[in-house]
Amino acid sequence: MSKDPRDPAFARTGLPVQQAPPGEYYDAEDEISLLDLLVVVAENLRLLIFGPLLAGLIALGYAYTISPSFTARTSFLSPQKPPSVTDVALAQLGPLADAAAFASGLKNPADQYVSLLESVTIADALIERFRLMEIYEAEFREQARKALDGNTKISAGKDGLIVVQADDVSPERAADIANAYVEELEALMRRLALTEAQKRRVFFENQLERTKGRLTAAEQALGAIGVSASAVKANPEAAVEAVARLQAQVTAQEVRLALMRSYLTESSPQFRQAQAELRALRSQLAKSSAGEQTAAAGGGYIEKYRHFKYQETLFKLFVQQFELAKIDEAREGTVIQVVDVAFPPEHKSKPSKAKIAVLTTLATGLLVLIWVFVRSAINNSAAHPEAAGKLAAIRGGVLRLFMLNKKRT
Repeated sequence: MSKDPRDPAFARTGLPVQQAPPGEYYDAEDEISLLDLLVVVAENLRLLIFGPLLAGLIALGYAYTISPSFTARTSFLSPQKPPSVTDVALAQLGPLADAAAFASGLKNPADQYVSLLESVTIADALIERFRLMEIYEAEFREQARKALDGNTKISAGKDGLIVVQADDVSPERAADIANAYVEELEALMRRLALTEAQKRRVFFENQLERTKGRLTAAEQALGAIGVSASAVKANPEAAVEAVARLQAQVTAQEVRLALMRSYLTESSPQFRQAQAELRALRSQLAKSSAGEQTAAAGGGYIEKYRHFKYQETLFKLFVQQFELAKIDEAREGTVIQVVDVAFPPEHKSKPSKAKIAVLTTLATGLLVLIWVFVRSAINNSAAHPEAAGKLAAIRGGVLRLFMLNKKRT
């Protein structure tokens, strides 16, 4: 560190100057001190003060020419649709629940209703209802949709409330548009609820028709071998009860062995005994299945009877679900509970003249400050031959760029 009073940097700033390492060049004039910055600010103090103030006053005057906008707000509870009788019964369908899932797939209610509020259907209904194409001076409907979307804010909170805020130059129209969103959503939900129930009804109706045809064919096939449906119902367990019981016992024994493996070794007497029981059950099942196959080869009674019973059970199930779907179709749609009705606002929401003036003043002050420092740096660099050459090269490159653009145009 140099504290020699003869050092120009020390004489100018009064601060010690860091010496360059041996073999390196150090120019004290390249160092920028705080006093140098303050000198630049002091020399341009009038511009730094009055320039931003003038820009802020101009922005304030422009803010008075902007038409005031009013914001109306309405909120309602996120509709919680009660489970329909079909939804409750679908839990008993097993694999059939997946087949009908397309008709009852549920999403997050709040997000679903926000998406419906932002849909093109509701936007077009509002555009027609309030003649927004004329108000927004839109040539195409898409322009009116974008303008409506820019003047509307729809949000869903964690408390289950959905808030709709509408901006307009007219406080009465802003309130009407906010309330109209809820009304159009309610009308749309009534249509969607009926459509959803109709899809379920059509699905089960089609399945019922197909199952009815298969049941009739199975009954005819069973009667063709000399066994009528009434005769089968008189003693339905005779053909398949023994095999079904053995299959259940084999499955239960397999589950028991899997459980015993978690706390016994395979050399344990209890485990070996369980394995022996499983082998015996499987042997009995194989014999019974062989006898069943022989009976089926003789007349096809067991196979046809099983197919008949399966189609009969499926037909009863679809009849039940079809009736429940018709009940759902007759039910009313979801009711929307409005918490706050939108009223014409008493005060404008924007523009905020003070905010516009303050932000313009601060932004202008920052830009002017940067410009002052850049101008000072350029003027100081012009005094050095090397820096002056670099500046000339920069100017030449910029001029060539502009000339090239002019030739292209």
